[in-house]
Amino acid sequence: MHILVTGGAGYIGGITVRTLLDAGHSVAVLDSLIHGHREAVDPRARFIHGDVGDSESVRDALEGCDAVLHCAGLIEVGESQRDPLAYWDANVARPITLLREMQSSGVRALVFSSTAAVYGEPEVVPIPEDAAPKPVSAYGETKLAFEKMIVAAEAASDLRAIRLRYFNVAGAWPDGSLGEAHEPETHIIPRIFSSIAEEDLEFEIYGDDYETADGTCVRDYIHVCDLAQAHRLALERLGGGGTGGVFNLGSGSGFSNLEVVTACGKAAQAAIEVTIGPRRPGDPARLVAQSDRARAELGWTPMRTDLATIVEDAWRWHSS
Repeated sequence: MHILVTGGAGYIGGITVRTLLDAGHSVAVLDSLIHGHREAVDPRARFIHGDVGDSESVRDALEGCDAVLHCAGLIEVGESQRDPLAYWDANVARPITLLREMQSSGVRALVFSSTAAVYGEPEVVPIPEDAAPKPVSAYGETKLAFEKMIVAAEAASDLRAIRLRYFNVAGAWPDGSLGEAHEPETHIIPRIFSSIAEEDLEFEIYGDDYETADGTCVRDYIHVCDLAQAHRLALERLGGGGTGGVFNLGSGSGFSNLEVVTACGKAAQAAIEVTIGPRRPGDPARLVAQSDRARAELGWTPMRTDLATIVEDAWRWHSS
């Protein structure tokens, strides 16, 4: 297949592009480089510097494509609350152009990089795909809004789409050659490693009075390489004429914030002093995915689910 990856110069997009190429697919990457990095784009891919909201760039990128993986967009929950209009623009308004140009170009297969943030405060854990979406942030709202646009486009045309909702993505390419590089960084694992690199061995955890084993929040972590394989399987399913739908991606278990700090310290051989700050508003005690549907229907089997492996791969990247 020839696949267009929007946002293919980012963390998830870049590793997925490499995975697709290694599997024998050809890839075009469309990225504005506002948050992505040109050096993260595999040299085997065709690179188009442009935005998903620019018709000319999208038409160029879609040339000869069989399917699209849409990873481009803004991803920070806190930022989305401070500047919601930027999120509605980047995650909803601009990608409408992508859908229109796909329709005009005859590209009928789409995989959308969505998020578990569409669920908001879960009523059932692990969270199934049929849980009612109740996002509590502008980020989650905009991702859900674009999902609804996709569903509407499917109903009105022959578009087939898979929406992948995933939880905390972490890790790096195992040899440390490609990994997470956000600016500013808000995710816990790279923040811990940044503190270690700066010789600041004190790390604050938000709240230790949740109803969990050690009192700190529990989150489902998925290795970025396992996520990339899920993207590949979803694209190949559509390429083979398969149907679309929504799939959760996660480990199905979860690790607490305190466990994550401890594992990072062990990987970096650093003694981290944990301090406890106040809870952050809207932080649920446990967010864990039910991913049985992806395993059964996509044939997806995550291979790097151990927390030690995830953080060791991340440390290999950050320390280099």
